Amino acid sequence: MSHPDSIELQSLLNSYDGNMNESKDTDVRQDSSSSAMVNMEVSTAVLKGIDPVYEAKANLLNAAIQEIGMGWYQWQMFVVVGFGWASDNLWPVATALVLTPIAKEFSASRPPLLTLAQNIGLLFGAIFWGFGCDVFGRRLAFNLTIGVTSVFGLLAAGSPSFAAIVKNLESRAKLTGRQSDSAIFLEFLPGTHQYLLTILSIFWAIAQFISTAVAWPTIGYHSCAADATSCARSENFGWRYFMLAMGGMAFIMFAGRFVFFTLFESPKYLMGKGKDEEAVKVVHEVARRNGKTSNLTVEDLRAFDMDGHQGTDTTAILARKLEKLNFTHVRSLFATRQLAYSTSLITIIWAFIGLGFPLYNAFLPYIQERKGAEFGDASVRITYRNLLVIAVLGIPGALIGGVLVEMPRLGRKGALAISTTLTGVFLFASTTALTSNGLLGWNCAFSFMSNIMYAVLYGYTPEVFLTKDRGTGNAITASANRIFGVMAPIIAMYGNLATSAPVYVSGALFITAGLLAMILPFEPIGKA
Repeated sequence: MSHPDSIELQSLLNSYDGNMNESKDTDVRQDSSSSAMVNMEVSTAVLKGIDPVYEAKANLLNAAIQEIGMGWYQWQMFVVVGFGWASDNLWPVATALVLTPIAKEFSASRPPLLTLAQNIGLLFGAIFWGFGCDVFGRRLAFNLTIGVTSVFGLLAAGSPSFAAIVKNLESRAKLTGRQSDSAIFLEFLPGTHQYLLTILSIFWAIAQFISTAVAWPTIGYHSCAADATSCARSENFGWRYFMLAMGGMAFIMFAGRFVFFTLFESPKYLMGKGKDEEAVKVVHEVARRNGKTSNLTVEDLRAFDMDGHQGTDTTAILARKLEKLNFTHVRSLFATRQLAYSTSLITIIWAFIGLGFPLYNAFLPYIQERKGAEFGDASVRITYRNLLVIAVLGIPGALIGGVLVEMPRLGRKGALAISTTLTGVFLFASTTALTSNGLLGWNCAFSFMSNIMYAVLYGYTPEVFLTKDRGTGNAITASANRIFGVMAPIIAMYGNLATSAPVYVSGALFITAGLLAMILPFEPIGKA
């Protein structure tokens, strides 16, 4: 990989690998082993038929970003990327909040179909945007997703039938593209600050709080009564007001991205398209906005062209993307008995949580209202007030999760096992509630512990995969989570939401996942 004509270039690459491995694997590598790792990876790329010129140039661009460091541009990007995280959770929460009034107005025989359509759309969106942003660019996907979803959110408010809103929400879910957000943010982020990718999850909790805060005065005060036998559109405008508000909020976030923030296309994407000059210009512009300078030149990138030809067409780009999903990386995750054990367990945990969480949380407003009717204090206003209280507890939960994982005696495994098990325990306990306030208390505990669980899970998962196989490992666990999420509304339909069966199933899945977390073989705290 070294070039005799570019000693400075080789030095920069050595520096890059040392810094990046330190940030990704959380320990300090020796410069000599880092250099060997770079050479080994590129040599392996040649043997596999991967584009070694692209790999070498990508490493150089990463080194340039690392050299610039964290600055004003990345902090601005942190906020606007957070909008993407917020949007990703905003719409599933919105669907849960409007499920009950929509089912009443349109006399839907199977309300969970609304959630099913959305989850199928989310699965499609994860696949489409995951590959698509490598074909037509991160910038287009970054700017397009929230803007288009805001339009579908606004259109949903005028849906004339249950079938229309099902189709509308499915289409909106397909255009949810957090994958493109994380891809472009990570490519501008120096290795020393990659932890910010985890902290972005706080925007999830904030989105849930804001959406529920809007639902209380709109749906809570402008919907048919909880015990109404019929529900006319004129008496049930609350969910339409709410969808207009959510669509408007999404549009404001879109404007914040598109109008008030200048996003540069990813240097790696431009380089992959053969646009080395544009890639270098972007790096220099980011440096300028951060008050720094970069020594990167077009000649530095083109020096690698002496060793071969870089594929720049769509076929080559897709080939590089598909390489991340090839069976070589999958086999590496199961290379030894311990690795196979770890990969299998963490995937099962993600799958169980992917089924358990939406099985309960997606139907929480319906369950709250139904239980209120049983307790004799049914009220739409009380239901949505209680949902707001539950949402508030999610914010400190997300923050506390980040603290628990750094406690030496507890660690990632302990925090994950305890929080996941208690999430299930609190669900079982909620079935014993004899009053609405009692149910509210148990659901607050569920919200608090489930947010701790997710914070720990998102931090633990990438740490237990080897760096070279981390992308494939994350793809496997995320796919298991999405696929099982599609099953949740199907179980809800046939398990009957009017009974406690879905709650028991959800609680059992969480407890099982928590017990499995106790026997995970790796504890990554303080280790590579």
